[in-house]
Amino acid sequence: MRSRLAAAVLLAVAALAGLAGPAPAQAGGVLGAAAGVVPRTIGKTDEAVVATRLADPRIVESSGLAVSRRHPGVVWTHNDSGDAARLFAVGSDGRTRAVLTLAGVEARDWEAVAAGRDDRGRPALFAADIGDNNGVWPEVAVYRVPEPAVLRDATVPAVRYRLRYADGPRNAEALLIDPRGNRLYVATKAEAGGGLYRAPARLDPAGINLLRRVARVPPVVTDGAFLPSGRGFVLRDYQQAFVYAGPGRRIGSFDLPLQFQGESLAVSADGRSLLVGSEGPGSELWRVPLPESVLAPVTPTTRAPAKAAPTASPTAAGGWRWGVTPLLAVAAGGLVLLVAALLLGRRPR
Repeated sequence: MRSRLAAAVLLAVAALAGLAGPAPAQAGGVLGAAAGVVPRTIGKTDEAVVATRLADPRIVESSGLAVSRRHPGVVWTHNDSGDAARLFAVGSDGRTRAVLTLAGVEARDWEAVAAGRDDRGRPALFAADIGDNNGVWPEVAVYRVPEPAVLRDATVPAVRYRLRYADGPRNAEALLIDPRGNRLYVATKAEAGGGLYRAPARLDPAGINLLRRVARVPPVVTDGAFLPSGRGFVLRDYQQAFVYAGPGRRIGSFDLPLQFQGESLAVSADGRSLLVGSEGPGSELWRVPLPESVLAPVTPTTRAPAKAAPTASPTAAGGWRWGVTPLLAVAAGGLVLLVAALLLGRRPR
């Protein structure tokens, strides 16, 4: 009895140790992973890693995310409602490189930011004041500012575009810009299912720009972004990412890392991974590879998808599989102590 019990304990501990063992080290990428990254298995093969942590104490409710078109390794983010109308440029180390304050603008309920172009084709940022929890605002707005060539704090003028839904007020948290024509899309939220709305091909800063519904989307979309090629886009909710080849043409979905309140998403400059963020002070930005199964349909046929880098040896320096190490280590230790006590306490009959 004792030998069989001990053998069972050893097997259980070995299994727990195998699950909690070191995971392969990750190579850097857009916002390359810092030392001591924390990977999490996505599906069976792909892994997400913490790319950086937002270190600025002023960023307490990061609600939108956009990859800079001028500055490699930099992303733009902003707070939700209650903050000034400002955009933070965050470097790969998580530190704020610059703050752009929009002159004469009130941030009623900012929910998204996207990278696009101005009327002359220069890089620009679009901040979306599109939150409407009660669905009562007759119109919402998007503000366009030039993305600066030099990162430094500045107050900048903004172009305001007034938007109105063709079928009445909606709550929304996602702004997307198709890089092929600089066209804006808004994904709304609703319990019965949200909608994807398309803005006019050319926005009018002097009048109302009508948003027309073109497709259905999941109920709780918190952000989204187009791939750099424009051949597809990605939406997210609090748990998953949804990949589309076009409006109404979903081609796949996959789990995202567990976050406090995941409300931001951007696509990396190479189009092969996502950056996803969360509200909350000191929140983490995760880098999540796009699975090959969803990359293939949206990758230009003139270039084959790049193969994934070889996996590092399990003995290489790296983190632990996300979310299992502390729990399993404690469970294994507790199990060993419990069984040891049982074995030592038994007396021969």
